[in-house]
Amino acid sequence: MSTEFDIQRELAGHKGRYVIRQNGEEAELTWSVTTPTLVIADHTSVPDSFRGTGAGLALVTRLVDDARAEGFKIMPLCPFVNAQRKRHPEWADVFAV
Repeated sequence: MSTEFDIQRELAGHKGRYVIRQNGEEAELTWSVTTPTLVIADHTSVPDSFRGTGAGLALVTRLVDDARAEGFKIMPLCPFVNAQRKRHPEWADVFAV
């Protein structure tokens, strides 16, 4: 399983996403800023060509790392992000649940 990805962070107003581009396809995790201290993770999309590579986990890990570095909490409305939260109790400090 590969864990080395070039993850780009894109922000437009109060909407943002993390994206991995590979072979003309994109894996993404989208989020919305509700306040300076709260971000809602609302959707993760990983094409079949990325399955089994760890791309989805890498996207969530980037969100967690940025939350710690920038001091915001994550509301995991996305089922995938919420499932990863449950699998990683060491991330509890950044989730607002």
